[in-house]
Amino acid sequence: MKQAFSFIALVAAMPALAEDARQLDAHEHGVGTLNIAIEGTTLAMEFHAPGADIVGFEYTAESDADLAAIDAAKATLGAPLDLFVMPDDANCAVTAALAELEGGEDHDEHGEEHHDDHADDDHADDDHEEHAEDGHDEHSDEDHAEHADDAGHTEFHAEYMMTCENPDALTEITFAYFDLFPNAKEVEVQVITASGAQAFEVERDAPVLDLGR
Repeated sequence: MKQAFSFIALVAAMPALAEDARQLDAHEHGVGTLNIAIEGTTLAMEFHAPGADIVGFEYTAESDADLAAIDAAKATLGAPLDLFVMPDDANCAVTAALAELEGGEDHDEHGEEHHDDHADDDHADDDHEEHAEDGHDEHSDEDHAEHADDAGHTEFHAEYMMTCENPDALTEITFAYFDLFPNAKEVEVQVITASGAQAFEVERDAPVLDLGR
């Protein structure tokens, strides 16, 4: 599988294709990104989507319900042909798939490290109170809220490798992804082949990507 996904990185890094490649915006709620590389009968895909699009939240999961939602989402994302439906005539089969959640932070570990760091400092309680009063004006509630959002940022990442016995029949991809994840609104797609790179936008109300190859 690593060999297949290195193929994506290799093709994406080719200067001739990079000039045509579209620069995709990073982490916008409702918007996922999909990179597709096709070489012969090999099709490799790399997919990213904000946590909010997939499970409805981006904070670090702690409850059993949230953890179960993440596990279910990874299982769904691990079946690419149920998300991105290929024409039957292309006869595509999945040879490798990996889906994982990235980002967020372990609050328990962070809390322990934070506590240990301060335990080593020679600050009395009065010093902490004075620092809190002096620094309160410098850090507004909005700053704290922004920091919380950054700390809770999560993203689902999936990589797939497929073999399509008849790649000439790969003329379109239907994004059933939108039916499975109601919060998703759009996927920005980059398709890379030996002839160059193309960029597309696939939206919920028009969920079919016309490859036109």
